Amino acid sequence: MKLSRRLQTIEKLVTQHYDHIWDCCCDHGFLGMTLLQRMAETHVHFVDIVPDLMALVQQRLEYYFPLDSGFHWQTHCQDVGALPLSDYAGTHLVIIAGVGGDLMSELVSRVTTDHPNTAIEFLLCPVHHVYTLRQQLHQLGAQCITETLLEDNRRYYEVLHVAVNSDSSVDDPISMVGSQIWRPNNEYRDVAQRYHAKLLAHYARMQQSTPEKVAPILAAYQAVQLGN
Repeated sequence: MKLSRRLQTIEKLVTQHYDHIWDCCCDHGFLGMTLLQRMAETHVHFVDIVPDLMALVQQRLEYYFPLDSGFHWQTHCQDVGALPLSDYAGTHLVIIAGVGGDLMSELVSRVTTDHPNTAIEFLLCPVHHVYTLRQQLHQLGAQCITETLLEDNRRYYEVLHVAVNSDSSVDDPISMVGSQIWRPNNEYRDVAQRYHAKLLAHYARMQQSTPEKVAPILAAYQAVQLGN
C-alpha cells in the first residue's frame, strides 16, 4: 500500500508501542493497515461513519490481514467523536487526518471530554484551519510531543502529536501558532519560509473583512521568528 507523503510522515511519527491505535478518517484505512503490518502486538481500530467505506475496509482487512494469522484489528462504523476508548484497557493513540480543523477540533474535544480520566495521545493532520485546532487543543490543556511541517502536492500540512489527560513528563503546552515547526533543519527551512509567507498573506486578506477577529492571529504569526 503506497501512502502519500502526508500519511508517510504521520506513519513515521508512530515510534512507540500503543495497546490501541485508532485510525479515523485516514485515506480508506491505508494508514492503519501500514501500522498493522509493523506493529503486530497493537490492536488497530478503523473508524468512519460511512457504511460503504467501512465495508470496503473490512473486506480488505479480511483478505490481507486475517485475524487467525495473528493480526489484531476491528472496524467501527460510527461517529469518530464517540470513540469507545473506555471499552478497551491500555494505552491509546488516536489518529485523525483528512478533515478540516473545525471538525477536528469538535471531534478531539468530544473524545477528550467523554474520557476525562483516560490518558490519550492524538496525531492530528488537518487540511485547513490549523489555528482553530490549536486554539481548541490549548483550551483542553494539550501538551505538545512533536510538531511537524511538510509539503505534499503543493499543499502544506502541520502534523501535531499531542497528549491530553496525561501524567507523563511532557510539559510543553501547545502553541497557538506553532513552535517546533519554525525551527526546522536546513532541509525544511525553505518549506517553513514559504508556509509562513502563505499564512501571512492569507490572514492579511481575511483581516480586510473581519479585522477584529483576525488582527490578533495575524499579529501572532507576524511575531514568529524562523530559526534553527
